Amino acid sequence: MTAPKATILSADEIRRALTRIAHEIIERNKGAENLALIGVHTRGIPLATRLAEKLSELEGVDVPRGMLDITLYRDDLSEVAHQPIIRETNVPFDIARRRVILVDDVLYTGRTVRSALDALIDLGRPEGIQLAVLVDRGHRELPIRADYVGKNLPTAKSEVVKVKLEETDGVDIVELWELEDMQ
Repeated sequence: MTAPKATILSADEIRRALTRIAHEIIERNKGAENLALIGVHTRGIPLATRLAEKLSELEGVDVPRGMLDITLYRDDLSEVAHQPIIRETNVPFDIARRRVILVDDVLYTGRTVRSALDALIDLGRPEGIQLAVLVDRGHRELPIRADYVGKNLPTAKSEVVKVKLEETDGVDIVELWELEDMQ
């Protein structure tokens, strides 16, 4: 495997982006009361945890968080794997009458978010749903947009955005790769 084309976000830049997103969430929602964060497997979960901790630190309230597996909600499930890996969905609170912030690492076509919305609605009817992503790389196939974005990054379809987080990969970095270099 060759080297990435570029480093998009360093560990410090990821930390600053999440801090900015937390402030934007507080501003838009007039505080952190009645909020809940739900991370999409895999890297949305540690991002949701970090945001919830930052919101709690800034506002002095406990912001509940959960994790969502969208595997069975995907519209390309038959193309993904013969035996898809089902991971845990754990939302240990009632989402009704809460403003839920769905958290993911990269927004691309919008299909993951659509699947996440379907999975979330099966859990209940929240007061509202907002979307926070670390990177928005464009190329939408569905009319979906993020409410909070750490970094807008126009990309070519031949490029891949790799988010690595301490909790899952041992390092915080966002890299841009050429698709052919990853094979």
